[in-house]
Amino acid sequence: MSFLPGPLAPQHIVGACPHDCPDTCSIITTVQNGIAIKVHGNPAHPQTDGTLCTKVSRYTERTYHPERLVQPLKRVGPKGSGQFEPVSWETALHDIASRLQVIAKRAPEAILPYSYAGTMGLVQGESIAARFFHTLGASLLERSICAAAGGEGLVQTLGAKVGMRVENFRHAKLILIWGSNSITSNLHFWRYANQAKKAGAKLICIDPRRSETAEKCHEHIALLPGTDSALALALMHELIRHDWLDHDYLAQHTLGWEGLRARALQWPPARAAEVCGIPKEQIEALAADYGACVANRPGHAGPAAIRMNYGLQRVHGGGNAVRLIAMLPALIGAWRAPAGGVLLSNSGQFPVQRQALQRPDLLGARRPRTINMATIGDDLLRPASPSFGPQIEALIVYNSNPVAIAPESSKVVQGFAREDLFTVVLEHFQTDTADYADYVLPATTQLEHWDVHASYGHTDVLLNRPAVAPIGQCKTNTDIFRELSRRMGLSDPCLQDSDEALCRQAYGQAIDFERLLAQGFVTLPVADAPFAEGKFPTPSGKCEFFSARLEAMGLDGLPDHVPNHESVQTDARYPLAMISPPARHFLNSSFVNVSSLRQMEHEPLLEMHPLDARARGLNAGDVVRVFNQRGEYHCRLALNSRARTGLVVGLGVWWRKMGLNHTNVNQLTSQRLTDLGRGPTFYDCQVQVAALR
Repeated sequence: MSFLPGPLAPQHIVGACPHDCPDTCSIITTVQNGIAIKVHGNPAHPQTDGTLCTKVSRYTERTYHPERLVQPLKRVGPKGSGQFEPVSWETALHDIASRLQVIAKRAPEAILPYSYAGTMGLVQGESIAARFFHTLGASLLERSICAAAGGEGLVQTLGAKVGMRVENFRHAKLILIWGSNSITSNLHFWRYANQAKKAGAKLICIDPRRSETAEKCHEHIALLPGTDSALALALMHELIRHDWLDHDYLAQHTLGWEGLRARALQWPPARAAEVCGIPKEQIEALAADYGACVANRPGHAGPAAIRMNYGLQRVHGGGNAVRLIAMLPALIGAWRAPAGGVLLSNSGQFPVQRQALQRPDLLGARRPRTINMATIGDDLLRPASPSFGPQIEALIVYNSNPVAIAPESSKVVQGFAREDLFTVVLEHFQTDTADYADYVLPATTQLEHWDVHASYGHTDVLLNRPAVAPIGQCKTNTDIFRELSRRMGLSDPCLQDSDEALCRQAYGQAIDFERLLAQGFVTLPVADAPFAEGKFPTPSGKCEFFSARLEAMGLDGLPDHVPNHESVQTDARYPLAMISPPARHFLNSSFVNVSSLRQMEHEPLLEMHPLDARARGLNAGDVVRVFNQRGEYHCRLALNSRARTGLVVGLGVWWRKMGLNHTNVNQLTSQRLTDLGRGPTFYDCQVQVAALR
């Protein structure tokens, strides 16, 4: 008699969410008989508290998607046609290695890696891949597409990407949610903000769009895109005029106060109101609320906290805007209390050993050129020249979908369509970018590999263990670059380090890795009130209103309002400002092909105020063309109060192939860069809207 084995008991594997979100959740995957059947938030991790967003709670649907790539593919049709045939790993890797080797011997800088935050993991993101490209001497990539301007603004003001501990927001009495739709993009911060609200705190949302978060706050300030710096200067003007200042904190812990004071006094509320497109009374009331929180005044209202997010820095003056907002807590001494200050990013708190992980020493004496990922459209079309160097001949894309997410995508598409460009894409699905590849290599998802994570929204290190074996023939990013290294004869042993070894190298001795293995997360020993006594990580040790470093670069050492590149004044043909935040159930271009999430979003939408629609003879539900000098985008029109007058909201980022005219909002965005950090200016975009006839 024989017996069939019964089902195995479920296993619960602790991992980490890999996506570009400040929450960096600890996740638990339930596995039965080798299949992941459920993903849920880890209740033992205080920041996650057992809760995941709608997107990640459906992660098994993504991992086992019927269109998941599970074998290498080679192009057999024209570029962009998406026509491929399956090939073996041996065939694909041999051909890729051979072609890269030829280019590397002749002009290594003609090879360009292109990657970003498809995973935020330190191992599957930039470990073996970075070592591989450094060994070749390939061009470097300036990874600027999300947060470069804001990050530089923080560094020039506070000294690093540092700020409040997110859990302390629950004790604030005033919270400014500035440029963030926290309910959809920072859910676990919103939990703390809601706790503060229930305890009597006032919540004010500053955002051009009346988002889901704005609807839940006590007040919404709907300023025009790119005018946040003017608002911050006007707040400073009122704090100075009414003497709502912590003079002791300013004297002891700031640098350049007199210069900033003189500049702020040029910005009375009436001037800022005209620039921002809001009533001056709203600015005056906001200043009074913030000024009531001066830390060293008897009877003050309590701690004031600011939660910024990255939307506000995606304009020409984004770096200056972040600088000015980051200075506000020093004016009222908000840093004295754990629940006071500002948070945009805490990624600078993490002791990541990037040199050990990425090994820039492998470059030797070479200093390859750097290509900005936000200008990939122009750069793929550039011929060789003394100023640019060799033409880009090979492009290796991983953890990114540039054809969908890079600005001015008509040029991106034109560059990717070059028949002489050898393109390899590591992917889970046949994305817009994969359609233009010569080879598509199937990569593992987070449930199938090791990784270790930092965060930019809290201060916990997280470990990700593989919950299931790789599906089909999928390989980890690290394995793919190890295999290419071997086939190209690259002999440095560091190119073959295992993923577990890389996880340990990521933090070295800075954390207890055995504890991380045991529980899946480790909390960094960060001070509750990091700047109560000053001690900013700037050259001066102070909050730097004036930056000598910026002045040495030929820039203004003091922050100011920097107008948008584009406005109705610069080109009256395009009178509407357009911003393009992610749709609620997408995260940039991730999750767009998960059917349950796409059904929630239905189709590409443009939000418009009814008054602007009436002036153009448009009705709700119309299919419209949104256009400017760079191209046009077709989508369905939604009329509501989420968009203020003079503004339209193109919810993104849909794959181009799913667009009504096979485009998305990035057909309209420009490749111009920000004032600081060389970041993109996605929300500095003027358009016109008309009926599609």
